[in-house]
Amino acid sequence: MIRHLPKQTMQAFVRLPIMYLSRILYCLAALFISCNQGNSAAVDNAIAEAGNTTAAPQVPVVNNQQPVTNIKTGNTTPQELITFARTLTGIGYKYGSASPDAGFDCSGFITYTFNHFGIAVPRSSVDFTHVNREVSLKNSKPGDLILFTGTDSTVKTVGHMGILTTTALQGHQFIHATSGKAYGVTETPLNPYYQGRFIKVVRVFVQNDH
Repeated sequence: MIRHLPKQTMQAFVRLPIMYLSRILYCLAALFISCNQGNSAAVDNAIAEAGNTTAAPQVPVVNNQQPVTNIKTGNTTPQELITFARTLTGIGYKYGSASPDAGFDCSGFITYTFNHFGIAVPRSSVDFTHVNREVSLKNSKPGDLILFTGTDSTVKTVGHMGILTTTALQGHQFIHATSGKAYGVTETPLNPYYQGRFIKVVRVFVQNDH
């Protein structure tokens, strides 16, 4: 069919970008078929295809939930949070999980505990690095969050966390989901091992300021 086109038309084809040329050839082929088979739908489809001369743009997937940098605890008290967290003691450890049925990783345990009270928190422990504000370990109170490195304490990036359950005078303890010996939700003293991994304490309950 193409060889019977006028010379001027063929020269025009040569000047067209390949992308446009392929579209036009597709359209002509469909037109040829439809003329022989009486299929008008093929012509419509060909025209629609030919009109689509550019690739569809890639639309990035956007998470509508903005990163949490300020945890708002509302009317929930630190003691209410700790009391509920302790009911989860003994649930096993499972990396990447925030479900009590499957088990928790450290941040999954935190997420589940806070979400129980309708409080939005980051899902990953490292994302707690800059939430709310830092307080000294000496001035920390139950309900504050304690952040640690991962198991490699030479990498000074948050990789583990827990909820403080006692004061400095009582001897710091925290509840967390650990992949260590307890392999699940447990309450642990701030022993030399965790002292070596300690990064900071962040305060999320305004009640702890009084």
